[in-house]
Amino acid sequence: MTIRTRFAPSPTGYLHIGGARTALFSWLYARKHGGAFILRIEDTDLERSTAESINAILEGMTWLGLEYDEGPFHQTHRFARYEEVKQQLLNEGKAYRCYCSRERLEQLREGQMARKEKPRYDGHCRNLTAPPPGAGDYVVRFKSPQEGVVVVEDQVRGRVVFQNSELDDLIIARSDGSPTYNFTVVVDDLDMRVSHVIRGDDHLNNTPRQVNILQALGATPPVYAHVPMILGEDGKRLSKRHGAVSVMQFRDEGYLPEAVLNYLVRLGWSHGDQEIFTADELIELFDIADINNSASAVNAGKLLWLNQYYIKSGDPAHVAHHLSWHVGQVGLDPAAGPPLTEIVVALRERAKTLKEMAEQCIIFYRDIADYGVAGDKHLTAAIAAPLTILRQGLAGLAEWSDEAIHQVVVSTAELHELKLGKLAQPLRVAVTGGTVSPSIDVTLRLLGRERTLQRIDRALEYINGRTPA
Repeated sequence: MTIRTRFAPSPTGYLHIGGARTALFSWLYARKHGGAFILRIEDTDLERSTAESINAILEGMTWLGLEYDEGPFHQTHRFARYEEVKQQLLNEGKAYRCYCSRERLEQLREGQMARKEKPRYDGHCRNLTAPPPGAGDYVVRFKSPQEGVVVVEDQVRGRVVFQNSELDDLIIARSDGSPTYNFTVVVDDLDMRVSHVIRGDDHLNNTPRQVNILQALGATPPVYAHVPMILGEDGKRLSKRHGAVSVMQFRDEGYLPEAVLNYLVRLGWSHGDQEIFTADELIELFDIADINNSASAVNAGKLLWLNQYYIKSGDPAHVAHHLSWHVGQVGLDPAAGPPLTEIVVALRERAKTLKEMAEQCIIFYRDIADYGVAGDKHLTAAIAAPLTILRQGLAGLAEWSDEAIHQVVVSTAELHELKLGKLAQPLRVAVTGGTVSPSIDVTLRLLGRERTLQRIDRALEYINGRTPA
């Protein structure tokens, strides 16, 4: 059997991390077995579905690297096919037209609620042979089996048994002719030859209905795996109050896609005590059977730890590729300073996110606005002479390298009988405007000779301006 999985989001908002995890599990399973991963856009909710949401989903998938083999298929492009299958079910007596008014259905529901019964359609129109007198609009309902059971051998939850007597005749087409969710999903999974459906366990109760429709169409249902929901750190259902819930929010906050993928896969799946996985390792090791059947809670600290690991250990060119967007967000032009790959190497030990790194690298691309408190403390009259000698030594360097710069700073400090830090810190304030940066030799090398000398000149002017005549 060829493994065929699918991810089928509704484009009514961003790509939620719960959906992204489902997509990841489906992608991994298809890749592990040499199968196909299908992207389907379930956009039949015409009032809530938007082009912006579709773009957000596609952007999130691309950012995560979850490439799909087929699609994206849009349900709104398949209405003719749904109509064809609906007519087939009607012709075979497996579906029927229901003429019940809204008022009758509301009265039915109210009565059932008053008797503490489960609200459900009572099959009033199930056996009609002709429209009732004065009949108007109608919906089409699936004629659900009234006896027997639906047994779902769920790959996560185990065997789940549903009594058909508990299922009413669900609507498969509304009065305007538009198909409903449970019907379109069945037709799509059938036509797309989906072998395994991995989705959230909030869809579990839809499964027996979908199985019955598939069997009515003479099809073998796919294998189902319903994964538990993701909870916030407080144990409650994940929502915006817990922080980032959209995939692209993680991008905006400075996380690398591989860190987010590694984080998502561990929300409900594990392989021993291993915490960090490459994409190839995940494909090799992933199995639906290893998905936990209990809900997982987000852990912001774990994601941050993973992100810092990937920043530190990743290829600087790869990290720089993702850093570039954040640099643009803080209004910098990467071409106006050192290469971003060098920035990554210099700052990766001190930045937990790319957003932090972008903010930390501003000093290398933008002139200093003011020295503030750091200037008051470090740019004093006593440091003017050492800075002047230091500037002369830097200007005369034949090679602008870490080693050469370091030697000039050391020799100048020795000349003025200063501890290295007593010169390096004022120098740092002079060239960055603050007291925090990479090592002073790396900082100056990244700034470049011209910019370094200009900033020392400005600092000396600042010192002279503060010194009484």
